[in-house]
Parts: sequence; C-alpha cells; structure tokens
Amino acid sequence: MSTDAIKRVPRVGQWLPEDHTLMRLWLQRLLDQIEEKRSYYNGTEPFVKVIQEFKELIETDPAIYMLFHQMFHQIPHKPEYDNDPTGKPQVRNYISMLECFNEIMTRAPAYQKDTGLVGFPLNAIIDWPMGTTSGFAAFLNEKVNAQFKKVLDYWGEFLKSPDSAYVLNDDPETGWFGEAAMSEELMQNFSSTYICDPGAQYYGFTSWDKFFIREFQDGARPIEQQDDDRFIINACESGPYSLQHNVKAMDRFWIKGQPYSVSHMLAQDPLADQFVGGTVYQAFLSALCYHRWHSPVNGTIVKIVQIPGTYYSEARIAGFDEAAPNESQGYITEVATRALVFIQADNKQIGLMCFMAVGMAEVSTCEVTVKEGDTVKKGGQLGMFHFGGSTHCLMFRKGVNVIFELPEKPGLNANIVHIHKAIAFVPNPGDAGRYGAMSRKEGLWYSDV
Repeated sequence: MSTDAIKRVPRVGQWLPEDHTLMRLWLQRLLDQIEEKRSYYNGTEPFVKVIQEFKELIETDPAIYMLFHQMFHQIPHKPEYDNDPTGKPQVRNYISMLECFNEIMTRAPAYQKDTGLVGFPLNAIIDWPMGTTSGFAAFLNEKVNAQFKKVLDYWGEFLKSPDSAYVLNDDPETGWFGEAAMSEELMQNFSSTYICDPGAQYYGFTSWDKFFIREFQDGARPIEQQDDDRFIINACESGPYSLQHNVKAMDRFWIKGQPYSVSHMLAQDPLADQFVGGTVYQAFLSALCYHRWHSPVNGTIVKIVQIPGTYYSEARIAGFDEAAPNESQGYITEVATRALVFIQADNKQIGLMCFMAVGMAEVSTCEVTVKEGDTVKKGGQLGMFHFGGSTHCLMFRKGVNVIFELPEKPGLNANIVHIHKAIAFVPNPGDAGRYGAMSRKEGLWYSDV
C-alpha cells in the first residue's frame, strides 16, 4: 500500500482526521511533548494509578504480555506505518503506548484547524496495532477491556471537571468557539440551536462533558408526526448506516457484510427470540452531533440491560487498514459496550421494540436516564453517550411491517438526519393512500410517490 493510497481515509462520524498524515502529525506532537517532560522528570513522567495498573496487567499476565509485544512487531515495516511525516518512529512498543495514554488523562479534546478533531486520542495511539492479529486478540480480552474501562472512567472524571473546560475558548484556530470550529456545518448557529450563554465564560459550560452532552433549545428539533403512533422518529442525531430485514438468531457477524446476529446483539436476553426474523436499523453519530437519545415511539419502558463489552475491537475481515473501524460498524453491535432499552409501543402494530445504544472507542458510559415501568413520549429522553464515538440500533420483531423512508441509501457516507425526524412508518390494517402501496428498491423500503 503506497503512502498516496492511504493519504485520505473516510472516517465514520469524523472522530479522526480523514487525512492520515494529519493524525500522524497529531501523534508526533504528543510524543514530542512527552519527550520534553523527560528532562523535567529526569525520566518518564510518573503514571497515574490506572495507567500503572495497565502496565502491571501487561507485565504480569504472560498471554497479555505476549500479545502487547507482538501487536507492535506485526505492524508492517513500511514508511507509512513506521514513521511520522518527518521520518521519526512513532509508537512502537507498549511502554510508549502507555506514556501516550498517561498524557491524555489530563487533556480535553481540542479542536485544531490543521488537524480538525482527534476525538479518539487513545484510538489514534493504537490505530495500527488494532489491525494486527495480536491486537485483535488483545482487544477482545476481558481483562484488557476491564482495564480500559477503568482508564476511560478515570479520563471521564477529568472531562466532567472544571479543569477540562479550557478548550472551550474562542481562539480562531484551536478554540471550540473559535472561527474554525464554528464554521463546521454541525456547529453553525450554535447559540440559537443549543442551550448556552455566549456571554459567559466557556459559553456557560462548566466542563468538557457538559459541552459534549449539551441540549437543544426548545423548538430546535420539532417532533414530526408527534400524535400519530404509526410513525417512528429518529432516536439520535445520526447518519443512516445499515438496514437489514429477516435477521437471524445467530450469524457470522465477523465476516464481510457483517450480518446482524440477534442473540449476540442482545446478549442472549430472554426477549431476544422475539426479534429473530425482524428488522434492524443502524445509524452512527458524528463527533459534533447532539449525543442524547430520545424515544422513537410513545410507549412504556419494559426492560433495561447494560452489557459490558469491548472498546477497541474491530472486525478482522477489514484487514490491516486504517478504514477498518469504518468497516466494523456492524461487528461492534455484537461485541462492544452497549445498553438495551426495551419499549412496549402504544401502537400494537409495533408492539415490543428495542433501542440499543452502542459505545465504541473512547465511550466509557452509555447512561440510561429512564427506568423500567416509565411511560415515555415520542421524543422524550432515554439517555446519553458521554464522550466518545457511538452508534445505535432500532430493532423490530418479526412480522412488524416497518417501512423506512430515508432521505438516502444508508452507508458510510450518509448525511446526518436530525433527531425527531420521521424515518419509518408502520401502517394499520386497511391503511390506503400514500402508505397503502410501497415498493422495495435496493433492499430498502421507499414510498413509490
């Protein structure tokens, strides 16, 4: 693979720069800053507790120790993998990796005009090892993922602290309220779209996390077809990724095409059997999107399930490729950390459905804000993602005649669809007119008018 061939890589949700050279530039800056600190500390900066624990886990478990050695040796020895734009070697061993992790623990994600957002800093550090055979094994390991959760929880506490708000400034090139960041399509008209105070320090946000989970102004996202229970609205501000019908109980979700495997997605929950043969709609959130989840229907919360899982596992079928995280969107619905919210819809033609929030990479929390037995209105809050990349699914049972009307074919390049937008329809028996006759095209349901 030539350097030119990997120069630009589509990134789902823009969590990392599409130009891989920019990501390597960001990483080299991080390594240079760590090197500068060596003289101050007369050696390596002391690790915070969770990073020291990670080091001890690697060094005391022989299988993990082997994997974390081999994953770096298995990176192809080519300039595009070994070196930064200046020719210096980048992260080549687990100690260097942990030094980078340690540096991130007291940093908030900054916007940079030249690199955009490196919203997955830990992901950027292990971007190449993730694609190796040993990396695939290591990042599926339960002990490794348990430690990653501790690391991400630690970082999450910093992101909730006032110390993390320093990046919420109006510097033209590096501030989140500066000219460069505010020119992003999803950041335009910020003060009229989101609840904030432009006259206050940091726009009134007391931490990075408060900025990340910001809320809409009243009326910024009107609820379509609010009083018509036949319509299902978009549960997240998200881009359509996949729509599959007649999903199987168990399927080979790690292969090309990544078919959904209901039993694995729902972690063998007793309710899973009802969704075999049904429909799954998946969509991804952008780094700059609103990150709360809203109910797609009127109904009652039947059950809530939190499922621990992986953070940095990607589908091996994608190969050693920077685009592998993109090609793993379906795969992670079976293995990543996720939350299930089962809703009994008021519309009997829909009945029981499931909203599934899927955390990936730097997501450490899928926070559910409703409880079992709650009545929810269409557009009412279900929960939120705290900092990190994310995707979600809507799952419908076999026999539910759910007809999706999407603005474009789902895929990696799909545009963001506003939350509360009507995206699907379940006709009542005898419905005629516009929704009486539908045609199926390219595997998706569209109206024929």
